Amino acid sequence: MPLRVAGIARAVLLATPLIGVAAAAADSNGPMSSTRPVTAASAAPAASAAAAPFDVEKLFANTCGWCHSSAGRTAGRGPKLMDTTLTDAEIVNRIKNGKQGAMPAFGTAFSDEQIKAIVKYIRDLKPASQ
Repeated sequence: MPLRVAGIARAVLLATPLIGVAAAAADSNGPMSSTRPVTAASAAPAASAAAAPFDVEKLFANTCGWCHSSAGRTAGRGPKLMDTTLTDAEIVNRIKNGKQGAMPAFGTAFSDEQIKAIVKYIRDLKPASQ
């Protein structure tokens, strides 16, 4: 009997950290939550630039599309990006540094070339019917 109790106690101790991880995951607001740290592995495309051509539309859909609806054409959790009045420098700054409580920073997740491609993508946005 004492061995069984020891085994149960060990199982509880081993499971305790997993409960905290599950609770933290349940509290997150998706991959774009400003309370969740963004890493290169969670935000950047899985394939490296050398392995596959960079697809800014796919990157935007998988990373930015959680908040910027209709590929940035309409407001969602984040603002509409099509026809933004922000300058390119302001967009780059927002992507790199985020906006507290509204958008996480992606400065370490995206390369300068990827950020330039995202800015170009935003500038080239047209209504979906075109």
